[in-house]
Amino acid sequence: MRLYRLFDLLDRLRTRRVPVSAETLATEMGVSLRTIYRDLADLQALGAPIRGEGGVGYVMDHGYFMPSLHLTPDEIEALAFGARLAAARGGDGLAAAARSALGKLASSVGAEDRLALLEAPMEAGPSAVPAQPALDRLRRAIRHRQRVQIAYRDLSGRESERLARPLGLTLFDTVWLLTLWCERSDGFRHFRVDRILELHETGHTFRHEPGKRFADCLALEKGKAV
Repeated sequence: MRLYRLFDLLDRLRTRRVPVSAETLATEMGVSLRTIYRDLADLQALGAPIRGEGGVGYVMDHGYFMPSLHLTPDEIEALAFGARLAAARGGDGLAAAARSALGKLASSVGAEDRLALLEAPMEAGPSAVPAQPALDRLRRAIRHRQRVQIAYRDLSGRESERLARPLGLTLFDTVWLLTLWCERSDGFRHFRVDRILELHETGHTFRHEPGKRFADCLALEKGKAV
């Protein structure tokens, strides 16, 4: 059981972008603080590049990979469904990437898991989301932090142009929504991707700033909903 806990601890550290306290890890995993400190020390002794100390927080260096033991049935179905959903509703680029990723994953697991992954009884049905010609370009702009110039027509028919930082994309039942930081309004805005008339890369990049990131927008909206 301790081996499973160590793998679980590694997975939790791999998914963190900022240091996490030992207290938080202990609460999430349902173990004592002393156990977390001991497990962290043992993982560091085994070569895992975990940085940090008690009272400050712990983080794992990027690029470190340690294979998991195997996928659980729930994990297999979640991954298969996610890939099929991306293939059905993510545009040509994301669809091709989803199929490729699923194939790579299938080749890296055991025969039994491979069969369960490729033949998982989870499917994404037909979508009411219309074709999104700008979706792949927006994903690239978000990934490379490229400022874009957007011509947009809202639901009232009003047209406008925005110089913006594209931050993230959200899929709803019938639309993709682009979250951006508008330079003119100096604030977050949401645009329906299917109502974007023109999209131009400016050739200028931006740096993520506290308070102007996709995660900041999500946190702000969750706070408003409370």
